[in-house]
Amino acid sequence: MIIIKSPPEIEAMRRAGAIVGQFFEEVKSMIRPGIATFDLEAFAEAYVQRHGVKGAFKGYLGYPANLCTSINEEVVHGIPSRKRVLREGDIVSIDFGVVREGYYGDAARTYPVGAVPDGAAKLMGATEAALGKAIEATRPGNRIGDISFAVQQTAEAAGFSIVRDFVGHGIGRMLHEEPQVPNFGESGTGPLLAPGMVLAIEPMVNEGRYEVEILADGWTVVTRDRKRSAHFEHMAAVTEAGCKILSLP
Repeated sequence: MIIIKSPPEIEAMRRAGAIVGQFFEEVKSMIRPGIATFDLEAFAEAYVQRHGVKGAFKGYLGYPANLCTSINEEVVHGIPSRKRVLREGDIVSIDFGVVREGYYGDAARTYPVGAVPDGAAKLMGATEAALGKAIEATRPGNRIGDISFAVQQTAEAAGFSIVRDFVGHGIGRMLHEEPQVPNFGESGTGPLLAPGMVLAIEPMVNEGRYEVEILADGWTVVTRDRKRSAHFEHMAAVTEAGCKILSLP
């Protein structure tokens, strides 16, 4: 069942999303060669305590951290570690969420580590552009398939592929609600978008083929061909006027 949020609920989610958005503004200055992903996790732990919120991911289905830090061929759910040190030319996807006043906020960004190859920069640009096109399609009267089609068309036109096994989702008092929001599909299909729906829209785009697999840790998703992947996510509300992004600082 798709849960329609009231205006006060959407405002509560905007407050949660603003804390998430501000985190990304602050953490980006830490992204540099030589820093361990555990250092980013330590910053996130201090950040949630400072803001008096709960990390959305830590403990969720047994996940051990506040952040997902996914480097290069890692698509999503990379676990922060003292052993994973960022190197010049890497790209790192950071996924972060909080719970505030009983509502979830959730977003993701992919960052360059120092100077990155042209292919990596193009991948990140195409993934962020796909998210932008998806947000444009998020308006009353459209359908979930219009969002999916916008992502797929933008990414594939740039020469990249779309992850099939992991998708966006509804969000609210639960981290994952209906409906699922695939990053591939046909326009004009799927559930109708109506005011009050809140979606976590999150393109996951691969440099090579779309197939992925999960590593032995049970969490880290990697591209099967070990080529790079990028991930961008915003939390967006469908309103009478169109789309309102809830995960901005």
